[in-house]
Amino acid sequence: MKAKINGCEMYYEVHGSGEPVLLVHGFPLSGRMWEPVVDGLAGTHRLIIPDLRGLGRSAATAETTMVEYVDDLVGLLRTIGERRPVVLVGHSMGGYVAFEFVRNRRERLRGLVLTCTRAVADSEEAARGREETAATVLRDGSKVIADSMINKLFAPTAPDGLRETWRGIMAATAPVGAAAALIAMKNRSDSNSTLGQIELPTLLVAGREDVISPPDEVCRIHEGIAGSRFEVIEKAGHMAPLEQPVRFVELLRSFLDDLAAAG
Repeated sequence: MKAKINGCEMYYEVHGSGEPVLLVHGFPLSGRMWEPVVDGLAGTHRLIIPDLRGLGRSAATAETTMVEYVDDLVGLLRTIGERRPVVLVGHSMGGYVAFEFVRNRRERLRGLVLTCTRAVADSEEAARGREETAATVLRDGSKVIADSMINKLFAPTAPDGLRETWRGIMAATAPVGAAAALIAMKNRSDSNSTLGQIELPTLLVAGREDVISPPDEVCRIHEGIAGSRFEVIEKAGHMAPLEQPVRFVELLRSFLDDLAAAG
């Protein structure tokens, strides 16, 4: 389905019924990465799966920010009539969006699941790299990102078919949207100071073989959030929800069940 949110056409899907779970994908991906979660949880939860502005099947704008991503998500919840606080599941860049969500719309959250992400802002070198990549993408297309990222995203044991599927999805990303997302990530706030303010049930998930957001980095987020839970998925890289979907869904279901039991 599509809806006009804050002047931009956003693609989204809603599956199942029950307590609401908002699933936010990473860069330069789409809501398709949550298909295993739909298969595993749509029978018990209302799963809300958007494509972020400029990515996947949503329309692109030349510029965006983490705050704008949050505003889009809040607008989507309003559009579909979801007034209850949600559990936000954020992967990679979706985790950056989650931190901004905490800072700006805490009242709309019931819990957090942060997977394969980081709290620290870009270094000067990383920020320059994002600027250079954004310029290259605008000139040469999103295939540049797909080709450069594909081997970093997956563990060596990931099936070739899975890699090629996601290479194609990334390459099809609108260059304007990909470049805008790169600059939004470059400009994002450091979230380390936010961690101590997160008084929400929180699950941290890392892929054992993730070279983008290694387990030690995800563990540091866990250490900064009082009462949070930390899990590492074996034989998985940065795309842990897709590489080991059964284990990821098992962890997510356990967390949601514990949340329901706690009232």
